[in-house]
Amino acid sequence: MAAEPIPTDQSFLDTDPAFPLHRGGKMEMRSTIPVRDADDLSLAYTPGVARVCSAIADNPELAHDYTWTSKVVAVVTDGTAVLGLGDIGPAASMPVMEGKSILFKEFAGVDSVPIALATTDVDEIVETVIRMAPSFGGINLEDISAPRCFEIEDRLRAALDIPVFHDDQHGTAIVTLAALKNAARLIGKDLSQLRAVVAGAGASGIAVSTILIEAGIGDIALSDSKGLIHEGREGLNPVKERIARITNREGRSGSTEEALSGADVFIGLSGATVDESCIATMSEDAIVFALSNPTPEVHPEVAARHARVVATGRSDFPNQINNVLAFPGIFAGAFATRAHSITEGMKLAAADALAAIVGDDVRPDYVIPNPFDERVAPAVTTAVAEQARAEGVARI
Repeated sequence: MAAEPIPTDQSFLDTDPAFPLHRGGKMEMRSTIPVRDADDLSLAYTPGVARVCSAIADNPELAHDYTWTSKVVAVVTDGTAVLGLGDIGPAASMPVMEGKSILFKEFAGVDSVPIALATTDVDEIVETVIRMAPSFGGINLEDISAPRCFEIEDRLRAALDIPVFHDDQHGTAIVTLAALKNAARLIGKDLSQLRAVVAGAGASGIAVSTILIEAGIGDIALSDSKGLIHEGREGLNPVKERIARITNREGRSGSTEEALSGADVFIGLSGATVDESCIATMSEDAIVFALSNPTPEVHPEVAARHARVVATGRSDFPNQINNVLAFPGIFAGAFATRAHSITEGMKLAAADALAAIVGDDVRPDYVIPNPFDERVAPAVTTAVAEQARAEGVARI
């Protein structure tokens, strides 16, 4: 969906508080060492730097200890699926990428560099990221449209020996799973007893469905603009063909609304609307995660008339499904162990850690921690690091 035009006259830019905050960008680079005199200069740069370079040339592993590469993330986008704005291009995406870098730093102390690429070609994106990878310890793919994002991530994961993570997919999936674990506990059911309907088969919808299946959900049906996805449906792309093989075990067809009848869980990631009458047909103690921003599929106050637990992607309602709960700690945990990848087990461990923070305090308006809960990043970091070591993907 194209963004609505924003006035660009100076009077508007001066009165809207967002513009002064963003003026000049939201980031800067700072030195971690002083350069006070000739001695400092000779160590920070020539001739001292040459000794470090020569040592790394002889033993490339030393780069992890004597450069910043092992602790810096490249936040990479092509600007094709930016927040709720859609395909706005690389230049317009930069305020979001800068914001992402700020979140890395503020919530987990992880440094990152926003990079907006002037290409939407899959081969060019993959080649570019591979070529710049020696400068970074991890790659966070951001706001790249589906289905291209799946191929880009898969190819980069195969080509690189550093973590590659598409946050639109996996961050949303991890936080959704954590919240659903607590919501299920609240209504006295196991995940294996739940039937879910996911509206939206883009990056987030595919990833959420996949992680819920890995976590053991009873059944899940995924829909796109043409209705429920099932094996044998004509016109499915390869990604949807794969998801069709592991979802919708009952072989349902038809619309999202029809599938909601008797369902335990609705997860909206589509930007479409769902009528209140359809939510009313769900099971007793239903769970509704209406996650599209800025307009949820069903207004949370309306959903609450029929559902026991309601979550959104918005900060002005309880139970915000916010990716910032996941990605900073995930990279911090991967960096702490110099993990060469982020595995499915590490994602599940992150979800478990988030769910555990809520603990016995779980209630309908508190199934997921607040992003400003200081326990979040340390808990996720620890869980991810422990799982990396357990799976043998850690280098230290």
